[in-house]
Amino acid sequence: MTDAYLSGSCFPMASSFAGSLDALGHWRAGLGRRLDEFSHFLGEHDLADPAAAEALDTLRRGLVNEKLIVAFVAEFSRGKSELINAIFFADTGRRVLPATPGRTTMCPVELGHDPEEAPALALLPIGTRLEGLSLSDLRTQPRAWTHIPLDVSQPERLSESLQEVMRTQWVSVDEARALGFWQDDTPEDNPPVDDAGRVEVPAWRHAMINYPHALLKRGLVVIDTPGLNAIGAEPELTLSLLPSAHAMVFILGADTGVTKSDLTIWRDHLGSPATTSFVVLNKIDALRDPLASPEKIEEQIEAQRASTARTLGMSPERVFPLSARQALAARVDGESEALEESRILDLEAALGAQLLPQRREVLEQTVVDTVMRTEALVTRRLGDRRRQLAEQLLELRGLRGKSGAKTRLMIERVDAETREFEQCTARLQAMRMVHSRMLKNALVDLTSDRLREEVAEMQAAMHASLLNLGAKKAFMGLCSRLRELLEATQTRGNEIHTMLTASFAKLNAEFGFSLSVNPMPDMGRFIQELTLIQRNYVQYLGLTQALRLSQGKFMEQFRRMLMSKLRVVFENASGELELWNKMASSQVDSQLRERRRGFRRRREALERIQAASGELEHRLAELEAQDAQLQQQVAKCAELIERLKQHAQTDPARTDGPGGALLDLDLDLDLRVAAQA
Repeated sequence: MTDAYLSGSCFPMASSFAGSLDALGHWRAGLGRRLDEFSHFLGEHDLADPAAAEALDTLRRGLVNEKLIVAFVAEFSRGKSELINAIFFADTGRRVLPATPGRTTMCPVELGHDPEEAPALALLPIGTRLEGLSLSDLRTQPRAWTHIPLDVSQPERLSESLQEVMRTQWVSVDEARALGFWQDDTPEDNPPVDDAGRVEVPAWRHAMINYPHALLKRGLVVIDTPGLNAIGAEPELTLSLLPSAHAMVFILGADTGVTKSDLTIWRDHLGSPATTSFVVLNKIDALRDPLASPEKIEEQIEAQRASTARTLGMSPERVFPLSARQALAARVDGESEALEESRILDLEAALGAQLLPQRREVLEQTVVDTVMRTEALVTRRLGDRRRQLAEQLLELRGLRGKSGAKTRLMIERVDAETREFEQCTARLQAMRMVHSRMLKNALVDLTSDRLREEVAEMQAAMHASLLNLGAKKAFMGLCSRLRELLEATQTRGNEIHTMLTASFAKLNAEFGFSLSVNPMPDMGRFIQELTLIQRNYVQYLGLTQALRLSQGKFMEQFRRMLMSKLRVVFENASGELELWNKMASSQVDSQLRERRRGFRRRREALERIQAASGELEHRLAELEAQDAQLQQQVAKCAELIERLKQHAQTDPARTDGPGGALLDLDLDLDLRVAAQA
C-alpha cells in the first residue's frame, strides 16, 4: 500500500474499513510490545513460573497470528472480485483479481500474507476431491499444490499470473458427478453439456494467494467464494471456511435483485443469525438513466434496497447499494467526488464500525484475563519474598549486642524450622497424586480417541437409516453427547478446584505458604463453539446432502472435516484445563524453591555473622536494600500491568485523549521502525 493511501492524503481513511483495520493492527502491535515488556520484566526478576510464562507466550503468539477473516460470497457476474479490488487493492493502480464480464473466479480464493513464504499463488487441483481428503488435511501437504511465483513489483504481471484462477477443464458427466458438479436429483442446477457430452468444471479446487499487502500483513484474510455451484460442491466451504469468517459480504446485482440462486445461497449457507453479514447491491450505476431525474433514480435504489432486506429477512441498514467499478476507478484516479458517489465508503464504515470493535473486545478480554491471572501470581510471589525478608530482618535485628552463643542458638532454630518445613514434602506428594488422578479423569473425555468413538457412533447411526435420511438426527445426537462430555469436564474441574483450595489452605496454615487457586476455566465457551458448529452443520444436512452422504467418498470427507472442527474445540478445552492445572502445580514448586532458598540464605547469613562481628550490620543493610528493590519491583509491575490494561481498553479508532495519545506513540514507533528497515 502506498504511503499516500495509508496516510489518507488520497481519501479520508478514518471512515474506511482499511483505515480501521490498520488502526486495529497498530493496536495489536502496541499491545504485543506491552506484553513483551511485561514478560521481559518478569523473566529478568524471576517472577513468573513456567506455566505463567507459557500463558503469556501463548497470548503473545495469538496476538501476532490473529487473523480477521472476511468472506465475499456471490453468484457469478455480481461484481464480487471488483468489490474486493476496490476495497483492498486500489493502491496498485489496477485490478489485481480478475474481474471481467462473465465467470472469472472459478474456484474459492484465499488472500492472506505469510511472511515466511515468498509471494506466490498456490493452486489445489480439482482432482483432489476424489481422494477424500479435506482442505485442512491438504494444507499441510505442499506437494499436492501447484505453486506459481508472483512478481508483486509489476502489477500487470501480477494480474496476469492471477488469471490462472479462471482456468477450467472439460470432463464427462460421470466425472462431473464424482467431482460434485452434477446432481441427478436437481437437473435444473446442472451446468450445460457441450456437443461432445462434456461438462466445463474449474481446473482448481482451491487457491491461496500469498501477497505482501499492508492490510494482509495486519492479519486480514479475504475469502473469495464463487457461486452456488462451487459452494455446494465443496462442503468444507460451508462447514469450515465460511463459518470461521468474522464477517460475510453477500453481493447481489442492483439491477437483478435477489434471484433464485442468490436466495438459495443465503438460506442454505449464509443466513445464520450468529454470522455478521452485510449485503451489497452492486452495480447501481446500471440503474442510472439519463432520461430520469436523480430523485427518481434514488427512489429506485431505495426501493430495491427495501425489497432486498424484506426478502432476506434483515434490516435495510445492513444492505448497501454501491458501484464497485466506479469506486475502483475513483481510487485509481484519485477522484474523491466520484468515490463518494460510488457509495462504497458507507460499506467500509459499517465494516469498520461493527466488525472491528467486536474483534478488539474479544482480544481485550483475553489479554485482561491472562494478565489478571499473572498479576495474582506475581503479587503472591513478591509478597512472599517480602515476608521472608521481613522475618530475616526481625531475626537479625534481634542479634544486635548478643553473644556468639545467641547466634549459635539462632542457627539451630533455623535448622529446626527447615526440618519442620521439609515435612510438607510428604503432604505435597500425596496432594500431587490425588491431583494427577483427578486431572486424568477430567481429561479422559476430551481425548481424540473419545472424539473418534463418538463420531463413529454417529456414522453408524447414519448408515443404519435409509439413504442416510437420518443424518440430521444422528448428528444432533452426537452434539448432545459431546455437550454432555464438556459439562462433565466442567464438573470434574470444579471438583479439582475444591480439592486444591482445601489443600492449599492447610498448607498455608501449617507451613507458611501463600498458595491460591485461580478460577476453573469455563467450559461454557467451548460449548458455545460446539453449538455454532451444530448450527452450521444442521443447516447443511438437508435432504440433498443426506443423499450425498450415501456415497462413500463424500461420507469420508464429511467425517474428516467434522473431526477436524471438533478436534480443535476439544484440544483447546483440554489445553486450557491442563494449563490451569499446570499453573496451580507450578506455584507450589516455585514457592517450595523460594522457601528452601530462604532457609539456606538465613543459615548462611548467621554463619557469616558468627564468623565476623561486623557482618551483622552489613547483612542488615543488604536485606534492607533487597526489600527496597522488591518494593520497586511491586511498583514497576503494577505500572506495567496498568499500561497493558490501558492499551487493551483503548479504542483503536480514537486519536484524542490519553488512549489516543498512547496509540499515536505506538504508530510513531512502528513508522520509525519501518523507516529504519
